[in-house]
Amino acid sequence: MSQIDLSPLFTPFKFKSLELKNRFVMAPMTRNFSPNYIPGDDVVAYYRRRAENEVGLIITEGTTVPHKAANGYEGVPAFHGDALQGWKKVVDAVHGAGGKIMPQLWHVGTVRKAGVGPDKDVPGMGPSGITSAGKRKGHEMTLEDIQECIEAFAQAAANAEEVGMDGVEIHGAHGYLIDQFFWDVTNERTDQYGGSLEKRSQFAIDIVKAVRAKVSADFPVILRFSQWKQQDYTARLVQNPEELGRFLKPLADAGVDIFHASNRRFWEPEFDGSNLNLAGWTKEITGLPTITVGSVGLDVDFIESNFNMKHSGKAGLNGLDDLVQRFNRGEFDLVAVGRALLQDPEWVRKIRDGRFDELSPYDRASIAKLY
Repeated sequence: MSQIDLSPLFTPFKFKSLELKNRFVMAPMTRNFSPNYIPGDDVVAYYRRRAENEVGLIITEGTTVPHKAANGYEGVPAFHGDALQGWKKVVDAVHGAGGKIMPQLWHVGTVRKAGVGPDKDVPGMGPSGITSAGKRKGHEMTLEDIQECIEAFAQAAANAEEVGMDGVEIHGAHGYLIDQFFWDVTNERTDQYGGSLEKRSQFAIDIVKAVRAKVSADFPVILRFSQWKQQDYTARLVQNPEELGRFLKPLADAGVDIFHASNRRFWEPEFDGSNLNLAGWTKEITGLPTITVGSVGLDVDFIESNFNMKHSGKAGLNGLDDLVQRFNRGEFDLVAVGRALLQDPEWVRKIRDGRFDELSPYDRASIAKLY
C-alpha cells in the first residue's frame, strides 16, 4: 500500500470559477438532521470538519428545491426560504476552512411520502405518476407542473450563487424526479417530455437551460446521473456507448459543465469490450470533466455483506492503485468518496499523509457519533 503513488490525486483542479486543491469530492449523502428543513449549527460543524481535513469539494446532502412536492423525508434541508440563512453559515465555515462546497438540488418525485413538509397534503408527482414498473402511486405531472419544477430548480441555483456556494449539482439520478423522466419504466408520456430517449431527457435539458439563465456564466453546474435506480439496481438507462452519446450530448449543449456519473462500484466496466467505467465513457463522449464514484475507500467485507454480492474487483484501500491508474489514463477528473468520509472525516488527510493503518473501517454502528 505504501508504494502506491497517490500524488496525482492531490493535484489542483480548475474549471470555470471552480478551483480545488485536490481531486477528492465528498459525495452527497442524505442525513435527515435538519429540523424544520433548516440546517443548524451541527450541520455547519459536519461540513466544516470535512473541509478542515482536506476534502477538495463538498457536495451537500440532497436539498429540496422550492416546489410543493419536492420533499419526501423529514429532516431533509430545503434550499430556499429560511433555510438559506443556515446554508450561508455552512458556506462561510467551509470557505473559512479552505474548502469548496455546492448544494445538491433535489426533487424526490413520486418517491415523496405523505404527510411530509409544509405542503403535507400534496401527493408525490412524476412524469406518469409511477414509482416503479406497474406501480402508480403519484400524480401525473401537467405541463404547468413541469414548468413550475423547472423554475424551482432555477431559483434554487440562483439562491446558491447568492449565498456564496461554489456551484450546484442537479440530482438527476437514482430514480428521483429527473431520473423518472429519463427512465422509460417511469415515463409513459406521449408529449414533448416522453417517448424517445431524447424526449425523455427534455425535462432535464430545460432545467439546465433555466439554471444557466439564472446564474453567472462561470458558475459551475454539475449533473449527477446513473444507470441504477433505488427502485431497481439492475436498471439500464442506456445499453451502449451510442445511446449514452445520444443521452449526454444534448445535456452538455444545454450547459452542463461537469457530469457526476454514479456507479455502485467504480472499478467495473460499463459496457462490454472496454475497461472504461461510466465516468470514463462520459468523458470520452463529451470531452467534459467527470466525477467517478462507487465504493471508494470501502473494504471488501462491507461490499460483500451490504450489497449481497461477490467482490468482482479491487475495492477499499486495495483498490486505490486501480483508482490512480484510471485517473492517470484520463478516465475521470474527480473522485467522489461517500461512506468512507462519513465514517472517517480525516480520510483524505490520512490518505495524503500515508497513514493507512489509521483509517477507520466502515461500521454502521459508529456512524451516528461522527455526524
